[in-house]
Amino acid sequence: MIMKSAASSLQIDNRKDARQAILMILPMMIGFILFTYVPIIYILRYALYSYNGFRSRFIGLENFVRLFTRDADFWKSIGNTFILAFGKLALEIPLALLLAILLNQNLRGTGFFRVTLFLPAIISTAIVGLVFSLMFAAFDGVVNGILADLHLIKRNINWFGSKWTALTVLGLASVWQNVGVNMIFFMVALQRIPKELYECASIDGASPWRKFWGITLPMIGSMFQIILLMAIVGSLKISDLILASTNGQPAGSTEVVMTYVFKYFFGYSGRPTEIGYASALSVITGIMLALVSVVYLKATNRMKV
Repeated sequence: MIMKSAASSLQIDNRKDARQAILMILPMMIGFILFTYVPIIYILRYALYSYNGFRSRFIGLENFVRLFTRDADFWKSIGNTFILAFGKLALEIPLALLLAILLNQNLRGTGFFRVTLFLPAIISTAIVGLVFSLMFAAFDGVVNGILADLHLIKRNINWFGSKWTALTVLGLASVWQNVGVNMIFFMVALQRIPKELYECASIDGASPWRKFWGITLPMIGSMFQIILLMAIVGSLKISDLILASTNGQPAGSTEVVMTYVFKYFFGYSGRPTEIGYASALSVITGIMLALVSVVYLKATNRMKV
């Protein structure tokens, strides 16, 4: 009888705990559904309509047909997005890991550099875009002035006058803003590695390079996978930096997919307001981001095995 009463009281306590847990997460779940799934349903619906904010007309898959057959600019923006994203990540991720390793040492002054490198992450992206556009201005920019004083250039460089120089500036701005966040993530992963492993490796005469490849990288592998995935997805969604600096110029050569969709949603920068077509663009963009994430996770899981 005592065992039965104890078991029944335990079941009652478990039910109470379950109810409390449900009540605690219920507000968050309601908000998640309202602000995530409901907008997705609306986007899927509007993608089948010709809708400018005032009048709507059902047109079926015509928006998708237009997207795949008559909108070359959209696919150019996709290409620019991947060039900018993976180009900057080739610099950002190794630099963040290097800084994390250097600042993970118990040396004087590392706290100052940690804070200094993280500060750009809390600055508004619009401000970052504006600052870099002023720094790399063709006529009175700081960068051209420094290069001229060092006698490295004879005349000012129009950094935003061509696609590749403009994308380079945008990539540098994004790296400057985001490298500190990735550095902190890497430091968290590094601090979880037992120091005894490095001590044993030192006793065996392992070089610092050997320790890095044999201990550091394998031990932070799972965190590295998450950091890189977040960096890839975040880079593919870049938009406000472009709007605040180049706005897709020159001649749309720095347009990325998110700014392209934004301009159709809100009738921005000379484009008409076409919410239906912008919804179709959003659906395809979301599918592409999901595919990139799935392919990346599959590839990294195979590498682990």
